[in-house]
Amino acid sequence: MRTLVRTNLRFFLLGAVAAILLRLVFIFRFPGVVNDSFVYGDIAKNWLAHGIYGLSGPEEVSPTYIRLPGYPAFLAFIFALFGLEHYRAVLVAQLVVDLGTCLVCADLARRLLGPRAAKVAFLLAALCPFLADYSASALTETLEIFFTALALDCAVAGFESYKASWWAGCGGACAAAILLRPDGAIVPLVILLYLAWKILVPEPTSPRAPMRPALLRAALWIIVISVIPLVPWTLRNWRVFHRFQPLAPRYANEEGEFVPIGFNRWVKTWMADYTSVEEIYWPVPGDPLDSSRLPARAFDNLRQQAVTRELIEDYNQVLHISPELDQRFEALATERIHSHPLRYYLGLPLVRILDMWMRPRTEMLPSDSRWWEFNDEARWSALAFTFAAVNLFYVLCALVGWMRTRQLEWSGLLVLFVVLRSAFLATLENPEPRYTLEMYPVVIVFAAAALVCWQPGPLEPTT
Repeated sequence: MRTLVRTNLRFFLLGAVAAILLRLVFIFRFPGVVNDSFVYGDIAKNWLAHGIYGLSGPEEVSPTYIRLPGYPAFLAFIFALFGLEHYRAVLVAQLVVDLGTCLVCADLARRLLGPRAAKVAFLLAALCPFLADYSASALTETLEIFFTALALDCAVAGFESYKASWWAGCGGACAAAILLRPDGAIVPLVILLYLAWKILVPEPTSPRAPMRPALLRAALWIIVISVIPLVPWTLRNWRVFHRFQPLAPRYANEEGEFVPIGFNRWVKTWMADYTSVEEIYWPVPGDPLDSSRLPARAFDNLRQQAVTRELIEDYNQVLHISPELDQRFEALATERIHSHPLRYYLGLPLVRILDMWMRPRTEMLPSDSRWWEFNDEARWSALAFTFAAVNLFYVLCALVGWMRTRQLEWSGLLVLFVVLRSAFLATLENPEPRYTLEMYPVVIVFAAAALVCWQPGPLEPTT
């Protein structure tokens, strides 16, 4: 990659300048410092000021485990250098990390397809508005995307040479991805599954077909290095809370905090798009719900409609879900699942995946999430439709690129990652488009393959 950059220095410099300018527009025009940002920031400040990994309370700092330590550690490092709550410095640091993601995408494309595809992938990543948008948001996405792309790049490099250094780097990137978010564990799982397939189904006709011991050593590197950073975190949680908690709770709940599982299960019986996440899922608890915002698929008959509205009215009286109210939501959810199991276990999950992939991705921007109703200001409606068109371009190019390169070695690893992560996202009740961004480096690589294929000359896979 260094050779490619040196020989095409002007191209990469101009691309980097364009990437920086695009990200600066988002940082200064649409900085995303949201409630979750302040949760991470509060943990980071308490870690720095009091040596306690915890949240501020009315009288004291209380230890917590609702967030993994990766992003609070990043914030603490930036706050230590530039001052507490200096979120603008955080966003600028994320800009630099996102430029690293552009280079990693280019290197991944170079290994799979050659130097021309590497240049196209770099440009696609540099000008990607979705990566730029989240680099301007004080959330885990930018770092998670970088380490996901790095882990996949190191894995492909490891499959080329089977050097221990690449597998150690892959394990380190996987560890960082896990420490940022629990779903980062999907990355090493995918790589280990692909290694297992290589062990069980060897390719004797391939001139580089490895011996099983090399594959086993690679798996060992990934397992050990991915898990080691979790050991101190797990021990700390056991010592402080007397609880085995190697990651973070699914619903980010504190020790002993009630989780309305029945309500969440009821939501999954009809949730299909991000709009309902904003209007129904996120307001609970604390804000009133508008039952008129429920889609028609939330009821199977008039009786269910009446029961649902009664439940929402009871919630609105106290703005809290008690165990008794949660049991009533659970009973309604059980009835709906029993009546339409295919809808619950197959139909809705597929629709949620499609929604996460195909939405305009303007959730961090002023555009109305109900963009198709044309009730927004003209400029924000235009922005939503532009983002939708750009996302469609990337996804369609990636599909074409996959179809034209599916026979290339190691492309199966990237496809497996997209399939398994998408399957995992289908199990969530809150289809947020940002959850698919970790797969965008793969989208960019395959899109680059499609665009290179349209140019004169054949693909240039590495040897």
